[in-house]
Order: sequence, then structure tokens, then C-alpha cells
Amino acid sequence: MYITSLHMKNWRNFRDAVIHLAPRSYVIGPNAVGKSNLLDVFRFLRDICKPAGGGLQKAVADRGGISKLRCLHARKDPEVRIEVHFSDRPEDESPSWRYVLGFRPEGKGAQRLLVSTEEVWQGEKRILSRPDAGDKEDTQLLTETHLEQTRTNAEFRNLADFFSSVNYLHLVPQLLKYGDKIGGNRLEDDPFGQGFLERIAKCTARTRDARLRKINKALHAAVPQFKELRFKPDEITGRPHLEALYEHYRPNAGWQREEEFSDGTLRLLGIMWSLLEGDSLLLIEEPELSLHQAVVEQIPLLMNSIQREMKQRRQIIVSTHSEAFLSNKGIDPKGVIVLEPEKEGTKARRVSEAEEKGLEAGLSIAEVVLPQTSPKKVRQLGLWE
Repeated sequence: MYITSLHMKNWRNFRDAVIHLAPRSYVIGPNAVGKSNLLDVFRFLRDICKPAGGGLQKAVADRGGISKLRCLHARKDPEVRIEVHFSDRPEDESPSWRYVLGFRPEGKGAQRLLVSTEEVWQGEKRILSRPDAGDKEDTQLLTETHLEQTRTNAEFRNLADFFSSVNYLHLVPQLLKYGDKIGGNRLEDDPFGQGFLERIAKCTARTRDARLRKINKALHAAVPQFKELRFKPDEITGRPHLEALYEHYRPNAGWQREEEFSDGTLRLLGIMWSLLEGDSLLLIEEPELSLHQAVVEQIPLLMNSIQREMKQRRQIIVSTHSEAFLSNKGIDPKGVIVLEPEKEGTKARRVSEAEEKGLEAGLSIAEVVLPQTSPKKVRQLGLWE
């Protein structure tokens, strides 16, 4: 199942935006335009559907309350609304499922956060519409979505399962390298990769070894003098570790653990593991960080080659503003989402007809579309005193 369309009303930067998604979508735009906020829509829906400790109230509270979620340009309309369309195949013209969720503060008393709209459509058949008669009798029911409750989502549990399996990883190498020294609590779902090694350890040995062999080949091509990668728990504490061997003038030189890996090696390793792990929607934020531009340029092809080997091809959404990444001519322009700031919030658009002509002439997304996202006053930075 794939998400083919997303409609957001009053969600953070987006006052009203409709976004069409491909099996692999690339979100581009200037800083602070809302690329991370767009990805967070799917994380928000995942948090609602968590089997333990989830729900609408917690998902909103974890983001600072509805005042932080609601678009600043919303004015008198207090409702935040999200609509997601699904299809069984990317090429299907009409959605097989639609899920609509709207919520708003009550407007009186304790200002409870209430569901203002919740609809589920299977094809042209509507199987859920809220508020219903029961909600009007007992408004406390509107503090929860039917999506999050196993008692009420039996007819559309596949949607809840889809959202709950959304995978997001924005691996921060320093948290992995110095996790023991930094300590502290991990965020739920570990978005920054502090528990990345534990995720690897939980795999069966056969699956883990197969994935590491594939990653080994990629690292051998991308990292100079890289020779071999292996998984090895600590013999005393049992804590999981990754070790790498490099070609060296001392042939018997020891293995290096992950705290000695370069940031770029860890980032690439994390991206590849995520691509190989599961078949759910995958969100990748700025994969170009810490990587050489020659490596970054090959990441779209790397995604394609890994997906071809998977039994079930997963949907991937990537946010980036890397010229090297977007210079790869294998990127399908139908999957490019351009975010542009406007006075009334962020506008989302597809590649324009004029830009398509440039791409048909042999130019890349980096040459045709990316320059359109540059801040208008960026050249004044060089005149700053």
C-alpha cells in the first residue's frame, strides 16, 4: 500500500497544501520552509497509532500542544486537518482508502482537544464518519480517534498498522559514538539512532549477516581503504558493536569499533540499514550530511538498486537541499515536491512545465529546479558586517 496524496490544512507551515507522492519522493526547498514539518505529519500519525503509549492527545502534547501545531496564518479557523489517500499500486488513478482527521480545541471550559472530523473511505464507500450520534451524547469520546482504538478500528486496521510501522531515522553520529559518555534518556522511537546498534542486534543472525554483506560492498566502494565490516558483541558486557577493518601498511592491525568510524561512514551505514529494514514507509532527512558529494550523488541510484532486490518495494520520502544529490539524472521529476515560502504560509508544488522542458533537454533537478528555491536575498550574506 502506498500513500499517493496528502492534504494538510493549518499544519505548522502549511495553511492549505495538497501534495502528490510517488514511490520515491524528494522534498526540496530553502531553510525553514517546512521540509521537516512535512515529514512530521507521518510521524504524527504513527504516534497516534502506537500500540503502547500512543494516541491523539499524547501525539499533540509531545509536539507542544495544538498552539505549536496550528499554522500561524490560520487566523479564525482553529482546526488542524490531515487527509491521506492510499492506493494498492502507485499507478492507480483512484484511491483505495482515504483517511481524514481534523482536531481543534473545544473553545470553552478546559479547552479540551477534540476530534472535529474523522472519516474513513474504502473506495467510494464511507465506513466511518465522526462526530456521530454517540459522540454528540458524550463529547469525552471525541478526545480519542477511532484509528487509535483496536475496539473501533477493526474495519480499517490496515491503516492503523500502516501508520504505526512508519520508519524515521536521522542518525546523529555523535550520539552513537559517545552514547555511553553522553547518557541521558532516548526519545521514543529513537529518531536519532542512539539505539541503532541494538536494532541490529535484535535481527536474526542470518538476516543481519545478509544485510551487512550488502552494506559491506557499498562501503568498500564509498570509503577509501575500507576492507570489511562485522557485528561483534562485547565479550564482557555483551553490548553490541560494529567493527571495521581497513587496508593498512600493518597487515595485522586491529579492528576499529563504531566510535572510531567517520561520521560519513556511520551516516551511510544507517541509511543503508534503514533501506534494507522492512517494507513500511521510510522517511529520510538530509541524507547528504557528512558525506562526500561524489557519494551523495549516487544515493538515489543506491535506493533504486536496493529496492529492486526487495520482495515488497517500500515507499521512501527524502528531504534534501543537496546539489550533489539532486544532480543525479535518475531522479524521477514526478516525485519531486518543491516547497516555497509565501506570505500566507508554505506552498507545495510539482515541477512546472517550464522546468520539465529543461529536464527533457538533459538537465538535472539540481540545475533546473533547485535554483528556484534559493532565498531571494541570499547574496546579501556576503555583504554582512
